[in-house]
Amino acid sequence: MPQSTINLLENFADYCALKNKIIAQNIANVGTENYQRQDVVFKDVLNENINAQLKATGAKHIGAGSLAAVPEYQVVTDASRSDTSGVNNVDIDKEMSELAVNNLNYQFAAKKIGDYFKNIQMVIKGAVG
Repeated sequence: MPQSTINLLENFADYCALKNKIIAQNIANVGTENYQRQDVVFKDVLNENINAQLKATGAKHIGAGSLAAVPEYQVVTDASRSDTSGVNNVDIDKEMSELAVNNLNYQFAAKKIGDYFKNIQMVIKGAVG
C-alpha cells in the first residue's frame, strides 16, 4: 500500500473522529431549546483535483499531481428551521443512523491502517529472523 494511501486513511480516520464528536454533541443537545445541529463537511480531494493536469514525472510516467493532498473538513451549522425534536432541528433517528455509519467507516480505516503496519512488522521480523 503506497504511503499516500496510508495518509488518506489517516485523514479519513481523523474525519470520522471529528464527525463522531459532532454527532455526540448533537445527540446530547437534542432537548436543548434553539440548539442548531452541526455537521462535518468533507471536501472531496478527487473532485477538487479532477480537472488538474497530470504531471509527467518521466518520459513514460504520468503522475497524479496533488491527488493525495490532505483533505479539508470543517464543522458547519445546519441553519434549517425544522423543529424535528420539538425544540430544535436535531433528528435523533438521523443522528443515531449517522453515528452507526460513521463508526463503521472509522473501524474500516483503523483496520486497514493496522493491517498495513502489521504487514510491515511481519516483513521486518521475517528479514531479521
